[in-house]
Amino acid sequence: MTLWAKTYGEGPPLVLLHGFTGSAATWDRYAKDLRGFRVLAIDLPGHGASAAPASGMSFEEIADAVVAVLDDEGVERCAWLGYSMGGRVALQVLVRHPGRVERIVIESASPGLREAGEREARAAADDALAAGIERDGLEPFVERWARQPLFASQKRVAPEDLDRERRARLQNTATGLAAGLRALSVGRQPSLWSALGAVQVPLLAVVGAEDPKYLALGESLVRVAPGAELRVVAEAGHTVHLEQPGIFWSAVRSFLLGGLGSDRG
Repeated sequence: MTLWAKTYGEGPPLVLLHGFTGSAATWDRYAKDLRGFRVLAIDLPGHGASAAPASGMSFEEIADAVVAVLDDEGVERCAWLGYSMGGRVALQVLVRHPGRVERIVIESASPGLREAGEREARAAADDALAAGIERDGLEPFVERWARQPLFASQKRVAPEDLDRERRARLQNTATGLAAGLRALSVGRQPSLWSALGAVQVPLLAVVGAEDPKYLALGESLVRVAPGAELRVVAEAGHTVHLEQPGIFWSAVRSFLLGGLGSDRG
């Protein structure tokens, strides 16, 4: 499939991959933080202007479709930044196409579930959630999605910023999100834990101190991936880029433009 991408700016190329219910527009408000990069912000399958994935499309095929955007733009190797679901796709690209990755930033993302039984259970749960999106419609789902405990730390985010996020989510479609969720479920993502041990690419994992699940995953990831670094951001949960944008983009730019120590923010 062909994925839609927004491209802008000048400098070293940087791919941006959004989370579930997001789109390339997720990154629009951070344009000033992205100065100095040639940005390729991609709409993942079923999100934004990208078509819904075909039934049975694999995680590997989605990674290949993302890399095809680089081919279309004449980019051989670049930096990557992926948030949550987008981080999982970026990790799949890293393992499947390591030669296309110069450096990589993973925000609140998992290398996958280790056990087949866990993956089967999660895929079934996400299929049920996808059916609910189709049954109930987009707006009720978006309201429920925002009320998850995972996003409780967003209480410190300005109401106008949260409203902007909500309105952006509503630019998607119920059928697109449902199909995207089925294809991009962590239950259908291959476990990448063992493969990451063989990848020699600089990696920064960014997590919020108030997101215990992904904090533990980030700590495990940097133990597995050679040379990986962890940045834990205080007073932030799952959406570090939204909750602490100044700290987040400072860490990202420092890492992409030369290196970042493994300190806690």
